[in-house]
Amino acid sequence: MDCTTNSGVSASMNLKSYHLSSWQGDGAGLVDERAVNRVLNPMAAEWPDMNFVNPDETVVGNIIVNASKVDYREPDIQSGCVRANACRDIWWNPAQGIAAIVTCGGLCPGLNSIIRGVTKCLWGEYGVQRILGICNGFNGLSDPEGHPPLELTPDFVREIHMRGGSIIRCARGGFDADKICGNLERLQIKYLFLVGGDGTQFAGNLLYEAAKRKNLAVSIVGIPKSIDNDVLFFDRTFGFDSAVAAAAEVIRNGLVEASSCDRGVGIVKLMGRDSGFVAMHAAIASDVVDLCLIPEVSFNLEDVFAHVDATLEKRHYVVIAVAEGAGQDYVTTGKRDTTGHTVYGDIGIFLKDKLNAHLKPSGGRCFYIDPSYIIRSVPITPNDHIYCSRLANDAVHTAMRGYTGVCVGAMHNVICLLPSKLVAKGKRQVRAHSSSWQGCVQNCGMPPSLAGLQPKCNTASAGGA
Repeated sequence: MDCTTNSGVSASMNLKSYHLSSWQGDGAGLVDERAVNRVLNPMAAEWPDMNFVNPDETVVGNIIVNASKVDYREPDIQSGCVRANACRDIWWNPAQGIAAIVTCGGLCPGLNSIIRGVTKCLWGEYGVQRILGICNGFNGLSDPEGHPPLELTPDFVREIHMRGGSIIRCARGGFDADKICGNLERLQIKYLFLVGGDGTQFAGNLLYEAAKRKNLAVSIVGIPKSIDNDVLFFDRTFGFDSAVAAAAEVIRNGLVEASSCDRGVGIVKLMGRDSGFVAMHAAIASDVVDLCLIPEVSFNLEDVFAHVDATLEKRHYVVIAVAEGAGQDYVTTGKRDTTGHTVYGDIGIFLKDKLNAHLKPSGGRCFYIDPSYIIRSVPITPNDHIYCSRLANDAVHTAMRGYTGVCVGAMHNVICLLPSKLVAKGKRQVRAHSSSWQGCVQNCGMPPSLAGLQPKCNTASAGGA
């Protein structure tokens, strides 16, 4: 994907194709919202002294001067991003439309907080009093009769943030852009909020393109979801902090098991198919991990044995955090699921079996814990809930300003908007030379051979199963 257009600015600032005033044209650059948004925001009438952001307020993409890692900078956001917040003038007359929100993919802490926040902002700040909770992901948009939506009101959502899961249920599959466009038009939905990961936002871009072809004016705004924190460009995804907090507690349980016997090794497998952010942050947060294995850093099994042996000699127990996608060279299945995703082998069981065999002659043993579904279903933490509220509010403000085919997320802790196709073009991963990973390595006391700071080993020739 080209990072710039003939406007000379990065893709993040070419938003004319993503605003309903100009989406049928081929112009580039920022939208002149002052000229095209002619409806006074209801909040401006009720709260005349309220501060509103300027519609062309932007956040710079790269904030570090004389950076040591210039090559890591993202060219797509080099020119910065537009703030996704409330403006005095908006595109829509809020009272004329129906809103809908859908949660796709798997569970993640904070889904109910997002649903609650979107509902409260639409109802309380903009007077939208018909809000549909689309059930079972895209299935409910493609077939609303087979999956009837819920009517969301402030009273209905008042306490839902206190429990995990999604009150409108999550699901995979069911995406049919033409059917969904027909149902959006038939149900008179003008504001659609898509909560899901990069696959959902990719589908959201396809839906935006289909609506554009049909000239179906709908504000389609994505709120990226990923417990793995692997969404491009944004600081973090909602629910990630809650997942790390839950994972850190489980790791401490692993410590109790390992340290309560001689030469014990506690192994905790955490979520993270392609990105090791949960394992890395949980290792740092728990502050008791001796070895952290992530998908981005390959490892030699003999180096793992050597580090475990050396640590056991020092204090008679070891704690290991391993992301589910780590070490797949050892456990590759060669299979794909019905959605086309690679079926990963179980690195946790593999590691437990190999270490048990290695430790048996010296009297050591492993304790294995896999808490993945517990972590993704926990209620959200207070700080994470605050972040969800910010995302939900600014998603609504972005829709009311007339944007479509975009996502919202924090950049340098400021909520911004980006075209969904940028967010969906890949996954963010841990960089071996990042300060975060190097801090984790130092915190765990890992040797260079397991830190990814040496040339990658050939795991297939290093004792793999």
